[in-house]
Amino acid sequence: MADDHYEARRDGFTISTDKARLDRDAVYRYLSGESYWSSGMSRGFFERAIAGALCFGLYDAAGVQQGFARIATDYATLAWLSDVYVEPALRGRGLGNWLIETVMAHPRLQGLRRWMLSTRDAHALYERYGFGPVDAETLMTRLDSEAHKRGP
Repeated sequence: MADDHYEARRDGFTISTDKARLDRDAVYRYLSGESYWSSGMSRGFFERAIAGALCFGLYDAAGVQQGFARIATDYATLAWLSDVYVEPALRGRGLGNWLIETVMAHPRLQGLRRWMLSTRDAHALYERYGFGPVDAETLMTRLDSEAHKRGP
């Protein structure tokens, strides 16, 4: 299903789901080189993740990509929020909050039964949007922590 190129604008910034606008090199560089969660990710793994997801790019007034978020979803029962970042030079300006607000407000993501994410250091941010601890009695996981380095 197409994502219909959803956009939001605020204070000279734009958030867009148009994948054609993504600066894939910049996003890949950040995720594979600067993030703790995807360090060393192969380019093939990255491209496969982008192809199968609803992506949100954050752009400044000049159109330069300054942040990103990705949703893996079936648009009915589950959304997995991942790869959220704002460039370090722009942090502390509320852009991360706005990015999460925009993701959560996307029309095709309304009414989902479950949202999930994994974070090591942004619990307070996500708690503002209703995220909380996992129900350890019912939720299970299978993790291959090296899959992103091997590629597709």
